[in-house]
Amino acid sequence: MLLNDPCQAATFRFVGCSFDASSGEAQLRYAFDDGAELIERIVFPEAPTLDPARRAAFDAALKLLHLIAGVSYFKAGVPAQIRVEKYAIDRDTADLLDELYLQGLGEFAYQNKLDLRGKIRFPVGAENATAAVSCGLPRRSLVPIGGGKDSLVSVELLKKIGEPATAVWVGNSALIAACAQATGLPMLNIQRQIAPELFELNRQGAWNGHIPVTAINSAILVVAAILYGFDAIAFSNEHSASSATLEYDGQAINHQWSKSFTFERRLHTYLQSHVAADLDYFSLLRPLSELAVTKRFAHLTQYHALFSSCNRNFRILGTRPADRWCGQCPKCHFVFLALAPFCTKPQLVQIFGRNLLDDESQTAGFDALLEYRHHKPFECVGEGRESRAAMYTLSQRAEWREDAIVQRFTHEILPQLDVTALALAPLLQPAAEHLLPARLTAVLDASG
Repeated sequence: MLLNDPCQAATFRFVGCSFDASSGEAQLRYAFDDGAELIERIVFPEAPTLDPARRAAFDAALKLLHLIAGVSYFKAGVPAQIRVEKYAIDRDTADLLDELYLQGLGEFAYQNKLDLRGKIRFPVGAENATAAVSCGLPRRSLVPIGGGKDSLVSVELLKKIGEPATAVWVGNSALIAACAQATGLPMLNIQRQIAPELFELNRQGAWNGHIPVTAINSAILVVAAILYGFDAIAFSNEHSASSATLEYDGQAINHQWSKSFTFERRLHTYLQSHVAADLDYFSLLRPLSELAVTKRFAHLTQYHALFSSCNRNFRILGTRPADRWCGQCPKCHFVFLALAPFCTKPQLVQIFGRNLLDDESQTAGFDALLEYRHHKPFECVGEGRESRAAMYTLSQRAEWREDAIVQRFTHEILPQLDVTALALAPLLQPAAEHLLPARLTAVLDASG
């Protein structure tokens, strides 16, 4: 199929969005110039009849989803002009989107040698919206499940304080479904179908790269919260996610920008002022570092045979641990290293099916985590100081110190470091920065 080259387009159009209450399908429509529409479909299963008190909030949430999900398509051509049709947006909305597209596409721009600064301008066509009102949303939390350790820690923290919650995920991953089922919580699985033409554009050479997918999933869950009736969306992003991957040409590039506290705070404020005043959006794990999360996950042995954070092997192929972990990617390296101080060696080898720290071929991957001769990988991994502290801890333990990667750290890298900056304990202390609603602050005590 031949399609117009989006890289030659002058305008990216937000054509419109709609929701079919009978099927639960939302349609999000986009186009480059006067080309064919690109239609994304999102299905909310067994969608209930919408409470009339939530109609305005639902309409606002659907438009926000339309605007945020458009980043997947906009980046294929990055036209100079953006046009929003069918409805107009106010200054607050335009500012939110300008920042999201610029920062969320920071890695994409870096990898493709593009400079998007000053080139993303959402059109303001309306006065600032009237302040959102409370919709009478029931007290219960949507907890996004990603198949990795973080969301499972959140689930158990909410269980501990008796918070009503539902495990939710977007897509059809069998691995995520198995993890969600293991939580014992009620479940909600939302389906997302990206316009197939986008993949064809990519094959034909359109711009491609990393997008802020957490922002898109957040917007999907905002629609779900209004539709099904939830007053909280509890993500599982730790405070390490706010750390930039690298600095380039005066701009901080963060692979995890849409998981950062900056984005969380921005969206939280926007939702309460423009969508529903009684909807809380936050990260339950924001006070914690990656290491603090892995310490808690190490005790959740009921999930050890189910979870995976590996993006290359993110599927269930069988019962062997190696089926869930490729053992080569930054996520595998980091999760192995971060869990090692808190698991026994046999436990960790059983989870991964191999000992990654005794494989010299993995040296470069671990060097990147340590930020030794490399910058931190473009992946959802912890800060370099966390990796260095974890590796130093292992270098002091008899069961790990003879492994090839740990030995190299001891002999080559450690002499160049300040040992006083390698203590594990300070990285396990909760930070003060978070947006947890008052009813959930008890989770901080439960997480100790």
